[in-house]
Amino acid sequence: MPSILIKSAQLVNEGKVFTADVYVNHGRIEMIAEEINHPADQVIDAKGLHLLPGLIDDQVHFREPGLTHKGDIWHESRAAVAGGTTSFMEMPNTVPNTLTQKLLQDKFDIAADTSLANYSFFMGAANDNIDEVLKTNPRDVCGIKIFMGSSTGNMLVDNEATLEKIFAQAPTLIAVHCEDEETVQRNLAAFKEKYGEENLDATMHPLIRSEEACYLSSSKAVALAKKHGARLHVLHISTAKETQLFDHTIPLAEKKITAEACVHHLWFSDKDYVTKGNLIKWNPAVKTEADRDGILKALLDGHIDVIATDHAPHTADEKAQPYLQAPSGGPLVQHALQALLDLVKAGKLTLEQLVQKSAHNTATLFQIESRGYLREGYWADLVLVDLNQPYTVEKSNILSKCGWSPFEGHTFSSTIVHTLVSGNVAYSDGKIVEVGTGHRLLFNR
Repeated sequence: MPSILIKSAQLVNEGKVFTADVYVNHGRIEMIAEEINHPADQVIDAKGLHLLPGLIDDQVHFREPGLTHKGDIWHESRAAVAGGTTSFMEMPNTVPNTLTQKLLQDKFDIAADTSLANYSFFMGAANDNIDEVLKTNPRDVCGIKIFMGSSTGNMLVDNEATLEKIFAQAPTLIAVHCEDEETVQRNLAAFKEKYGEENLDATMHPLIRSEEACYLSSSKAVALAKKHGARLHVLHISTAKETQLFDHTIPLAEKKITAEACVHHLWFSDKDYVTKGNLIKWNPAVKTEADRDGILKALLDGHIDVIATDHAPHTADEKAQPYLQAPSGGPLVQHALQALLDLVKAGKLTLEQLVQKSAHNTATLFQIESRGYLREGYWADLVLVDLNQPYTVEKSNILSKCGWSPFEGHTFSSTIVHTLVSGNVAYSDGKIVEVGTGHRLLFNR
């Protein structure tokens, strides 16, 4: 591994912004100091640039195996690294669903061969695989995923006895997608009856997958976690009402119930369906401006703990179908950091808060070993950004396999200049650097 010396960067770390040099050796941060003059295989002049810990995205769908016409670990990990995300945790609703330990290991094997970013994968829960779920190793698997709402294949867990058993016995963190399926289906039937199936469109999505559907399911998950003392993480909060389910007075390292906000719920609102249509159709839905503002407030005051993307690519043709046929989800991982930096420029959060919620807190929440901070001895997962270099999203610079982005045509205020993954420069000046693969994440549990 080459040694790397980063000179004169503005470091953003643990609530502070300061100028320093960083020396990377054997993949780790060996020294952070005001001035370092060690010889190095590569010297990066970072004057005028900000150095952040690489983002850790705790919710992505990279589509491999089985859905690789939409995306795959090779393409999506490169999109992640180009966007300053150095580690990801991927969801189990691939094909086949990740419902056995063998299928889980198969995904780790694929990533070991093809992922440019560091990686982990969630074990999937279903109504009938509790024995496999309980075999999950907390040391090298990020968590267990439960869909408490409709999903692909056999992954809707709606058996009450199964839910009770998982929450009572899970050996590690439980991450949940919360939408009440009965409420969603009742709303959908009412909209079909009122408007006719052929007249439904994306503007109705947040009313069909409603605030009520989200709150009913999230509150149920929180109640189950409190009953059994489970370690619960509620994914992609989409309503202001749900944020009050979470405690902001407990230090994160001591919390047993945590929550996540996603970039699209911080950026878009229901007004954007008019122009974006199915391109911003996600589950749970992008909702009102008041919900968007409430999620941001909860993120800043500690009710919500981390930021992720729920990166979930589909082809452009799939998204172009009528509303009911168009799948939910979209590619976000390449532009998440730039979107958040635009929110910084708009005064909605600070650089220090961005780093806390997208790197520090994710590492603390999941108890990730030696990542998520700029600390001596930690792995060198780093991103250098130019806050004064605009960047326009175009088809030609989109790296996700699906080839489109809901941000297409938007000019961000900042540019990702270099990304280091486990001590290797994996992205530099607009180009992917093929340096091998990232590392499997380990957890201090």
